[in-house]
Amino acid sequence: ELSTMKMLLPLIALLSAALLASAAPPTCYSRVLSLSKEITESFKELQSSKPVDSCVETLPRLYLDIHNYCVLAKLRDFVAYPGCDRVVEVNELKEKARSLYTILISYCRRDLVFLTDDCNALEIPISPPIEHS
Repeated sequence: ELSTMKMLLPLIALLSAALLASAAPPTCYSRVLSLSKEITESFKELQSSKPVDSCVETLPRLYLDIHNYCVLAKLRDFVAYPGCDRVVEVNELKEKARSLYTILISYCRRDLVFLTDDCNALEIPISPPIEHS
């Protein structure tokens, strides 16, 4: 009975560690990365859906790269854009953009490293690589 307990103890410890690791809170980096992807996808969906309102076509482009220092100005410009206040989806997108901006400049300020400051790169959507058959 004692030898069975000795064999089960490491297994229990390993399972406990695995459960704790999966319950770990997201890092600042993982949070801003996932939120930026979510915002970019929502913007693409808004642009490609049937026009909710003609103002949606005039919105500033919103392709985000959290490794590009210009993302801060891009987020500020998008949130401050005066049009489309009557469109619920745009207001929700602006709220997410405001949250991302706040996280970037407040909570994650010391955790992030900007690899570029190429503002033009944020004007052009990144296409997925084309697979050749």
